[in-house]
Amino acid sequence: MEAANVDPRHLTRAVAELGRRRPVTVSRAIFNTQGVKIIDAGVQIDERVYERLLQHQLATPIEQSVGTAPSVDAPTLRAAAAALLERDALFARMAATAGARERMLAAVESVPLPAPIVFQLTLMRELYPAQFEHAVACALAAVWLGDAPLVPRHELTLLAAAGMLHDLGMLHVDPVLLQPDLPLTREQRRQLYAHPLVSAIHVERHRHYPQEVVRAVLEHHEALDGSGYPRGLDAATISPWGRVLALAELVAAHLDAPVSPDLRLSLQLRMNRPRFEPALAARLHGVLDLQRAPGADVAPHEASVERLRALQSVLAGWPAALADDTALGEPRRRAARAVGDACAQLLRTLADVGAALPQLDMLQTAKADEAEAGSLALELAMLADEVAWQLRALNRMARRRWRLRDADAFPDALQRWLDDADAAVGAAPRD
Repeated sequence: MEAANVDPRHLTRAVAELGRRRPVTVSRAIFNTQGVKIIDAGVQIDERVYERLLQHQLATPIEQSVGTAPSVDAPTLRAAAAALLERDALFARMAATAGARERMLAAVESVPLPAPIVFQLTLMRELYPAQFEHAVACALAAVWLGDAPLVPRHELTLLAAAGMLHDLGMLHVDPVLLQPDLPLTREQRRQLYAHPLVSAIHVERHRHYPQEVVRAVLEHHEALDGSGYPRGLDAATISPWGRVLALAELVAAHLDAPVSPDLRLSLQLRMNRPRFEPALAARLHGVLDLQRAPGADVAPHEASVERLRALQSVLAGWPAALADDTALGEPRRRAARAVGDACAQLLRTLADVGAALPQLDMLQTAKADEAEAGSLALELAMLADEVAWQLRALNRMARRRWRLRDADAFPDALQRWLDDADAAVGAAPRD
């Protein structure tokens, strides 16, 4: 697999941070790329050792040469999965059918765990517990989505492995990417888009995981309509396990929803129909509880209507003429067509869910009793959040596919659209 341009010092810093919290020991001697031994086996990682490591390019990745105890193991994974099934209502419903709970737990418990993977999962659990919970949730969701008649237990275990390891690459990139809602530099965005590739590279190093697992990890941010990353694959080229993992990732992300997570997830499924496998999405929709959570504090529906108007104005204002500008070259014209098509698709989806501009006019003046008004306000607020998220993704997609070089600049029309999109979604200033 092609290499990813990732700074190995990010993981080394994380190892040093773990060493400040608990003993981290060199399990085998560490050599640099010139074959010189720089750290003996048995040495504990501390500030002095950390500084020495930073001065060298290592012959082997550091996670292959260090260990710590207690570490993540099969009972740890099962316990974390069982706790999630007990605590989260959606996962509890997934596990409610006969035998489903045990199949989900057994698959997670059986994930192959070579020593470098054990260390990375342990580091994730200790330094980034929310990321570890996300990994466990994605593993459970992947098993539930992939569980069907005649699917052997071994395949469910491998699906669990793909879910558990899909974001392993996030340990090898700038840790600022693990902090939500922070502005990213261009280089940090490149790392974000590369993390599925980094994850796949680290999984592929181990013979315990077949190529189906590696490929699913690589594809967990791809989409059937071609709008995903890192390779922009479409329905014809995404593997079956990649399709499962893409939806499992969405399910796992629902843990972060502050209110009515099932309603939000339902809305995301309706707003992203072209991105996900229809049969899998329909199965997921069947276990959602679409009752509004009591006490949800949301903006008045009029405010969300105005926000939706502003977002749709940006979507409708995409500079479509870029796709026909022969001075730009075919790759950039193709990028302009892809983003323009995605904007048009999002506008069509809004019409399908009853939120096109004429429909918003009716909502603006709609009268309802208190309960209906509260539900309407919540759904419109969630819808506006989802459209803002998708517009932000289209903004990034335009920047990514344009492949702007250091001394280059966006065309004026494109730059205006990017600025309008940033303003509409409330994005922080970009580099």
